Amino acid sequence: MGDLILILGGAKSGKSSLALTRCREYPEPRLYLATAEARDQEMAERIARHQAERGPGWRTVEEPLDPARVLKSLEPGSASVVLLDCLTLWMSNLMTALNLNIDQVLDRCRELVTAADSAPCPIVVVSNEVGLGLVPENKLARDFRDASGLAHQKLARAAAEVLWVAAGLVQKLK
Repeated sequence: MGDLILILGGAKSGKSSLALTRCREYPEPRLYLATAEARDQEMAERIARHQAERGPGWRTVEEPLDPARVLKSLEPGSASVVLLDCLTLWMSNLMTALNLNIDQVLDRCRELVTAADSAPCPIVVVSNEVGLGLVPENKLARDFRDASGLAHQKLARAAAEVLWVAAGLVQKLK
């Protein structure tokens, strides 16, 4: 059974760097489960920077809509650790590409937690905390903020460890 480690923080807080550091404690092979899609030049450049930061020793699987499927398909020994980066991008994909509502997104999050629990290795999940700012002005943005907060609660309850990152500093929450 894989342990779930949830790493939360704001944009550019240092959460992805922390996740990479934690995952490098595990031997190869390591799996990077990417939820981002290069829909424009700037995002393509971000993805390329992330790939360069990871360096060798990682196998990348791009799965913007169904990371639980990838986790369910893991065979023992296929990866010593999985880094899922990032939960909020995945949720955004579900709400925009598939037009899922909050309840449907939370159902997918439950599937993800179940898949992580039965994975043959630890699963490190990176996610953006988006609920600390202003109330968004449109319904989709409010629904996304709410779904994100509820999903974080679900993952945090299931996680063996939850870390908060702000300004490059780490606080252990669980």
